[in-house]
Amino acid sequence: MKKSLFALLAVCSAMSVSAQDSTRLLPVGFKLSGSADVYYKYNLNENDTDGKTSFTNSHNSFELNMLSLKLESSFKNVGMVADIGFGKRAEDFSYNDENTRLAIKQLFVTYAPADWLKFTFGSYGTHVGYELVDAYANRNYSMSYMFSYGPFFHTGLKADLTFGSHSFMAGVFNPTDFKSASWGGIKFIGAQYGFSPAEVPFKFYLNYIGGRDTFQTRNDQLDAVITYQVAPKFGLGYNGTVSMYNNKPADTKGSWFGSALYLNYDPVESFGLTLRGEYLSDKDGLKFYSLAEYPQGGSVVALTLSGQYKVGGFTLIPEVRLDMASEDAFMKKAETPKSNSANVLLAAIYKF
Repeated sequence: MKKSLFALLAVCSAMSVSAQDSTRLLPVGFKLSGSADVYYKYNLNENDTDGKTSFTNSHNSFELNMLSLKLESSFKNVGMVADIGFGKRAEDFSYNDENTRLAIKQLFVTYAPADWLKFTFGSYGTHVGYELVDAYANRNYSMSYMFSYGPFFHTGLKADLTFGSHSFMAGVFNPTDFKSASWGGIKFIGAQYGFSPAEVPFKFYLNYIGGRDTFQTRNDQLDAVITYQVAPKFGLGYNGTVSMYNNKPADTKGSWFGSALYLNYDPVESFGLTLRGEYLSDKDGLKFYSLAEYPQGGSVVALTLSGQYKVGGFTLIPEVRLDMASEDAFMKKAETPKSNSANVLLAAIYKF
């Protein structure tokens, strides 16, 4: 762990020195960026295992979440992105790897033989869903259930095609969230259709990822994302997803689905508010509920209100969240079952 941290700091220091004299040391087309996020969270159930979403499972504790460093380089029609993260958030993101407190979040090369076509080879964040792994890219700090239970990243080869307002993506990948998968030759297929008219502040994406895992279970997920800037100060976001499982040898089937609406209001440039309302149905006990405890499965509704106070690359996020389950799926002090969980959180993010 110490060696990994020292290595990361050495890279940051070296790149910082280079960035200060970019005209002399940096190659043409080179870009360095990064971010850091920390937070404090208090769970009113006084239980650090009460959280069932990614990256903020703590109680009454100050947490160092992730330090990221992203290197980009391009020349004519080729390019490279190397994105590494250090911290608990990076470790949770790369949960299938070992010793991942220092993790490769993304590493890929690109080749664009034409203006309308680009190939990407390597590992990259998923095309599925509304939210992203980097804290600065989201308006809420805590994550949705759909982000937490969906894919995090894919490793493989994809092709992106763009024709005016329409875009298409198709790719073949390792099984979801695996950077290495030399066992069995199993591969997943991913696709996306996007529509983004230049004359309207509207974007629509229809996403797919599917394949068969090592347990002979077929998983197919369909996902839709919509964003619309209603007015200069008010925007809407929507994410809906359904994930279906079918294990033919065991003759078992199941699915879960979710839906979330994001209301974004920015009265001034330095301050904004986001209200996220999410519904998750897990009637087959695949994600939120364990069928051993809840044979009938269940559902959960989560409301999250987040503020964003911004000064340059700095963002301060105070947040209040309430999760309400159809069953007693939460715990009061890890002893008494409850149907709801409430949290207050304060996060600080810096991006450069």
